[in-house]
Amino acid sequence: MNKDNELNNNGITKILFVCHGNICRSPMAEFVMKHLVREAGQENDFYIESAATSTEEIGNSVYPPARRKLAEHGIGCQGKTARQMTRSDYDRFDMLVGMDSWNIRNMRNICGGDPGGKIVMLMGFTDRPGDVADPWYTGNFEATWNDVLEGCQGILESTRQQTIWQRNRQD
Repeated sequence: MNKDNELNNNGITKILFVCHGNICRSPMAEFVMKHLVREAGQENDFYIESAATSTEEIGNSVYPPARRKLAEHGIGCQGKTARQMTRSDYDRFDMLVGMDSWNIRNMRNICGGDPGGKIVMLMGFTDRPGDVADPWYTGNFEATWNDVLEGCQGILESTRQQTIWQRNRQD
């Protein structure tokens, strides 16, 4: 998220995590991020959702191995069903976070571009830029967990730094 983007008027950072089907990587990121902000005592400072670029899984629950991986870490995702990202999401969210370069391309197509610099890669918030491992193809949910956790921790730190920067700018 670029430092020139202001947090919305009520100070809540709105994040949308996006992957192809919204049943593995993006819901993992959604619920990991919710867990991290809750642990940090900042859950009132964030609004977090996830969505798909495709229509293939709309209405389906989180894929069971992804659900189990979250549960291993004490994180639930009950009630989550896949939904498709829409053009209006671009205006609703401060940050739209893709899991891989194909997601980014599709997100830009859905949104009609990215004039506000809101569309970013999750791994761009780590020391290992690139794609989040896709467990749908690899079956390696541990690698995906590690990527998602590291990326979400990076986003949380980045938003903390941005908040500090904005407060200092206002003084």
